[in-house]
Amino acid sequence: MAVNKGFRQLKTFFIGGARDFTDHKIFHQLALSAFLAWVGLGSDGLSSSCYGPAEAFKALQGHPTLGIFVAIATGITILIIASSYSHIIELFPHGGGGYLVASKLLSPEMGVISGSALL
Repeated sequence: MAVNKGFRQLKTFFIGGARDFTDHKIFHQLALSAFLAWVGLGSDGLSSSCYGPAEAFKALQGHPTLGIFVAIATGITILIIASSYSHIIELFPHGGGGYLVASKLLSPEMGVISGSALL
């Protein structure tokens, strides 16, 4: 039992004590953190979509005729992603996130990996 108590003390020292999520102040802090994370992650995707196609066309320097294939592949990729998102939204209309979606559609282990990746 001494090992278990020591582990709990270390956990409390590094992570902190348990929180009451029904407390309005804690809920507000968590909600604000989620909003700020959404803003940061959204800008990452937008910046990638802005410079990605230009870089793909730069890579074709001496072969401009291949540009049509890059454009077609880009369009197909967008259609696949949009279709996948639409399907996920139909399956989880009240939201879910990576952990829930991976747990339900793949396996609980994949859900843990997805949740860990988000941390």
